[in-house]
Formats: sequence, structure tokens, C-alpha cells
Amino acid sequence: MGEEARHGQMLYQQYNCTACHQFYGLGGYMGPDLTNVISNRGEAYSRAFITAGTVRMPNFGLNEEEVSALVTYLGFVDQTGTYPPENYDVLWTGDVAQEDDPR
Repeated sequence: MGEEARHGQMLYQQYNCTACHQFYGLGGYMGPDLTNVISNRGEAYSRAFITAGTVRMPNFGLNEEEVSALVTYLGFVDQTGTYPPENYDVLWTGDVAQEDDPR
């Protein structure tokens, strides 16, 4: 993870985004899961929501650098996997392995 993505991660934690949003289905349930928001909706879509907020999501008044850091962080998370997994196996150990998982 690069420096800008780390800054975005810090902002994600600072503004308690997990209270409403999820990664891999874990987190709050008021907002959508953000695991693959960049590949599914794109950077411009994400940037617009983060910048302006919505009826349910507050506008945090973030500057352009902070918005870019959050979008970069979401892009990093997007590259870590797919949620919900399309192809998976439940192993005898109880682990869930995605298609490309080497376990």
C-alpha cells in the first residue's frame, strides 16, 4: 500500500466510515459495501459521493487531497479480492477459498 492509500486508510478510520460501510460484508449496514466500488462504479462516482455526500451520507468537508487519498485507498481495497465471492469452496477446515486462493 502506497503512502496516499495509507493516508486514505487513516481518513477512513478517522471519520469512522465502518460505522455505515463494509469491506467484505463486515461493518455497518446503513451504506453500501465498498469492497469493489472502484471497479464496479469507477473513481469519478466514488469521488462525487465522497466530495458532496448524499441525503444519508454527510458531507465531511474534505479537501481534494483527502478525497484523492480516500479514492486511492478504495482502489487498493478493490484489488484485494471480490465481494461477494463468485466462485468459492468451503474447505474441510471451515475456511472459504476463492477461485484464485492458493490454499
